[in-house]
Amino acid sequence: MTHTSFATTTRGLNRDLPPMRLYEKAKKLGIWNPSEIDFTKDKQDWAGFTNEEKDLCLLLLSMFVAGEEAVTLDLLPLIQAIAEEGRIEEEMYLTTFLFEEAKHTDFFRRFMDEVADAGVDLSCFHGDNYRQLFYESLPEALNALRSDPSPASQIRASVTYNMIVEGVLAETGYQAFFTMLERNDLCPGLRKGIGLLKQDESRHIAYGVYLLSRLMAEHPDEWDNLQLQMNMLLPSAIGVIGDAFARYEIVPFGLKEEDFVNYAMSQFTKRYERLEKARGASLDEINRVAKENEEA
Repeated sequence: MTHTSFATTTRGLNRDLPPMRLYEKAKKLGIWNPSEIDFTKDKQDWAGFTNEEKDLCLLLLSMFVAGEEAVTLDLLPLIQAIAEEGRIEEEMYLTTFLFEEAKHTDFFRRFMDEVADAGVDLSCFHGDNYRQLFYESLPEALNALRSDPSPASQIRASVTYNMIVEGVLAETGYQAFFTMLERNDLCPGLRKGIGLLKQDESRHIAYGVYLLSRLMAEHPDEWDNLQLQMNMLLPSAIGVIGDAFARYEIVPFGLKEEDFVNYAMSQFTKRYERLEKARGASLDEINRVAKENEEA
């Protein structure tokens, strides 16, 4: 496809759009190096973990590192679909996603190699619900954009990636790590990295909510499609949590399943309600709400 014009020499860049504001944050906050995080104390703490505690950590780590690799592998079609619509501000921000997801993959694998001595095949920790989401649903939804970059396909892709994978599972996983480690002052390097990673992912989710809100404003008739995708994937996401807890007769670190199911549902519900309000709204209203949520 040839170019007939360029936004930067015809209309300029709209720096007030939510993706451009997120891009500014990414340039400032997203530059951190997993290789510079100090794991000295983490190694000492890991040596004192029980076998069950190590097993739970490896379970979470294996799901995180594979999930980060999966989105690194599968993200390009979404970037391409947005680029082909000429939405340069959104594409500029999306370029940071790929760098950050790769960096997250690097971070978890470094911890696994240098602290947990995890070996290479941890796929035994990936149950049926996890495989449904990361081995099948995520690549299917994102790669469908290669042949069908329609609003309907963009909705399915963003729901899968931003709302379910990041907004439900990843955020619940962070909550598990902090609950396990923060209260016991364990593994400061892992906690530091996850804190930085969570900051990156919060921007990703903010963009996903913006993208889906924009699509709902422009295509309110696609609400049933969005709702169907969310409701189809949510049981598998909650199932991943259930599978993790079912592994243990006594759950390490005193974790309680209901705490994390409730947390996951709370994250899901608040974004679902915001998207519901976006149906048929004006783009000015979508931008205003996005800005309010950034500042909240």
